[in-house]
Amino acid sequence: MTTITSKIVQELREKTGCGMMDCKKALTETNGDMEAAADLLRKKGLAGVAKRSGRVAAQGQVASYIHTGGKIGVLVEVNCETDFVAKNDDFQAFVKDVAMQIAAQNPEYITREDVPEGVVQHEKNILIHQAKEEGKPEKALEKIIEGRVKKFYEEVCLLEQPFIKDTKKTINDLLGEIAAKIGENIVIRRFIRYQLGEKS
Repeated sequence: MTTITSKIVQELREKTGCGMMDCKKALTETNGDMEAAADLLRKKGLAGVAKRSGRVAAQGQVASYIHTGGKIGVLVEVNCETDFVAKNDDFQAFVKDVAMQIAAQNPEYITREDVPEGVVQHEKNILIHQAKEEGKPEKALEKIIEGRVKKFYEEVCLLEQPFIKDTKKTINDLLGEIAAKIGENIVIRRFIRYQLGEKS
């Protein structure tokens, strides 16, 4: 089994424009074969999606979702490139799914890049302390912390959360699928979540 290094993942990312996680997954599936991984990303439609990501997405929809009982409400803005796609049933279903995801899973950010460095460092410090308290060996700490930070991102970043209707997919996977199907750049721009009795 070939070791998938961050260098080879970065190389594939630069070649295809796809996300790091998609590139790593493709390289794992193809046992580190760069060409085969690039082909796999193309077959999944992700390479095309990445190329479209530079295009302006200024149309779209602001959708609301009120959870049963009226105790949680969400407003989310999802953008696409054309008004025609904004009216597309698949696009509207995706927006509704995203709003439901936010209501159910309460993410704080959209992407890991949105998480302030200070927040990440604070989390790492807590995780290092916890690992030491658990008596984890010093040389294994880095690997342990890496795994736990990834878990942290999965909890707080919308795009990295497992989709509530199909936990084998992340919201980012779902976004890639809809963008590939529709053929436009799709961007989750912003959201706000209200919970009854919570301070804003």
